[in-house]
Amino acid sequence: MQDPVTVRKNLGERIRYLRSKRGWSQERLAHESGLGRSFTGAIERGEKDIRMRTLCKLSIVFEVTLSDLLKGTDDFSRSGERKAKRSTASRSR
Repeated sequence: MQDPVTVRKNLGERIRYLRSKRGWSQERLAHESGLGRSFTGAIERGEKDIRMRTLCKLSIVFEVTLSDLLKGTDDFSRSGERKAKRSTASRSR
């Protein structure tokens, strides 16, 4: 079963990554998306559940599809990434 807290934190990391990639501050993201700066910070920290409307706003602002916005945020894909990194690292030794 998916852990909602983990998914929320992973989504926050993804949003922070997309924001940083553009060189934007949280304030700039808030302005571009129409969301509050403190709310965008709480999203990035994984403290807020996000409505579909907010996810759609963010995907539009970042110019990515909704599936790209959510890419790698579920529990399964993240744990799979970690396992793959560990197994690659152990093979290279």
